[in-house]
Amino acid sequence: MGDTKGTVVAGDNGKGNRLDQLSYPSYVYVDRDHSVYVSDYLNDRVMKWEQGAKQGIVVVGGQGEGNSPTQLSSPQGVIVDQLGTVYMADSGNHRIIRWPKETTQGSVVVGENGPGAQSNQLNCPIGLSFDRH
Repeated sequence: MGDTKGTVVAGDNGKGNRLDQLSYPSYVYVDRDHSVYVSDYLNDRVMKWEQGAKQGIVVVGGQGEGNSPTQLSSPQGVIVDQLGTVYMADSGNHRIIRWPKETTQGSVVVGENGPGAQSNQLNCPIGLSFDRH
């Protein structure tokens, strides 16, 4: 208590697509190891900054905008489970995807049938959270 200044933990090198930059960061998740995950909306990727890191690691996407298993479109909500699996609200593709730790592509959990209100559809999902029970 009493601190009047924050500490930058991700980015702070201007807008861009380098590993030390972000372009419209939209959602943040902090895991139990204090690593910070950031949805980098305009770069169509999720970045991870380990505690004290000067640059991030691309953990999801980063292959340009698209709908293949290696791509994202306008990523939003992000959460990480105890095994390091990243779950992402892939808003532009109307789906929730799962990327197991250290893999090169994700798999669809729900959605990917275009935008809509049917039980197998989502319409621009934004937020994401886990029910641990």
